[in-house]
Amino acid sequence: MCDLTGDLMMDVYLGDINKRYGELAEMSPERWELADRGSYGILKNYLTHTYEKLVEEDKIIKRENDGLFNTGLFTKNYELIYAYLEPNIANGSQPFYLKAFLTEYDLGRKGIDELPERANYFSDPGLLIFDANCRIKVQYSHILEDSKNLERLPLEVQNAKNLIPLFNGALDMMKKKVSANYRIAIPQYYNKTIQLLLPLCLLDQEIPDTALVVSKDPSGTFYQGHTCLTLEMAYSNARLIAKPESNWLQLV
Repeated sequence: MCDLTGDLMMDVYLGDINKRYGELAEMSPERWELADRGSYGILKNYLTHTYEKLVEEDKIIKRENDGLFNTGLFTKNYELIYAYLEPNIANGSQPFYLKAFLTEYDLGRKGIDELPERANYFSDPGLLIFDANCRIKVQYSHILEDSKNLERLPLEVQNAKNLIPLFNGALDMMKKKVSANYRIAIPQYYNKTIQLLLPLCLLDQEIPDTALVVSKDPSGTFYQGHTCLTLEMAYSNARLIAKPESNWLQLV
């Protein structure tokens, strides 16, 4: 049996890509598109990285005549959706061809009982909750001096002379809000680590407009503030683990 690379497009021939993602979006309806991501941009990002994680965890079922992986998505009736694969004989170099997205019942009709597990992001649940007692060490040069990253902040503050005190004020207010409600911190999975997305209110202290990305240092005593994301970027990243339920990312 062939080895898988972890790259969905290299391992699985999808055929008409937008049609395939449209089928999956119809089975698991939610907001899968954002203005700057194109057709099904969030869903494509989700499935690409989910597949990569499943290969890393050796959770792809490979048999002589078919293959299977768990998308981690559910139908409206809370049935898990699986990607059913067949050997790719005529459509290029990928070892598999995506035959269909199927439920457990659908697979049962094919006589398939062995089902693959979902991707697991929760080996250390403690990383999912922001520790308000820890300092945040912000990478200011990356966030405020790099032009591409600066563009992720609201246009109104990008050239502000008081940007650093404005940013620090938003940071202090965010810490108070997260202390009052830990659910405000939303996890994302990046570069094989759990990070947290924290809302910053740079224009209006009641309306988040930017997400600060932090991860806990291995010592467990402080956070590193790596970068800032637009809310659209934050939503797409967070969706890899779960559909964001916190109000500040539902504003997108």
